[in-house]
Amino acid sequence: MLHGIDVSAYQPSSYDTCGLSFVFVKATEGRSYVNPRLAAQTERARAAGLVVGFYHFLWPGNLTAQAEYFVGRAPERHGDILAVDWETTGEGTHATNAEKDRFIRKVKELRPHHRVVLYCSRHYWLTVDTTSYAGDGLWIADYVPAGRPRIRAAWRFHQYTSVPHDRNVADFPSAAALRAWASP
Repeated sequence: MLHGIDVSAYQPSSYDTCGLSFVFVKATEGRSYVNPRLAAQTERARAAGLVVGFYHFLWPGNLTAQAEYFVGRAPERHGDILAVDWETTGEGTHATNAEKDRFIRKVKELRPHHRVVLYCSRHYWLTVDTTSYAGDGLWIADYVPAGRPRIRAAWRFHQYTSVPHDRNVADFPSAAALRAWASP
């Protein structure tokens, strides 16, 4: 298992990279928010030689516009991973299964040489998701021992805690294997 974290504007740009193989950085949300620390957090990961991923917090509606907004603001480098964060919004709503699936497909269309994965909680995967479409891989949040999410589906990334920040593992035997997968 490889170790990584995900960061957003809530974390400093000078996060600790020791022992990490990858970092997911929040890039955008909806059609109007860009993480103000996106550039600095990305630079920190690249300087440490980590595989970098970017995620978009999905809102219901305007899927094409959201996908275009995301890929227009997330840095583009071969080997970067793109992810959609599918969960309940601050308004208590969420994108539908069809919207989630359309968003993933649109991002794959706009950035065909990048892996696109779905991030969601175990609850969403088991009770909200009806299509099981996760693009190129599933990034599952389930706060249990690292690498042992309580699902039957194949997964690539597992967020296992949020203390002191979001910690993840990746189901790859080496950093080289993760890099090879991320660079189709």
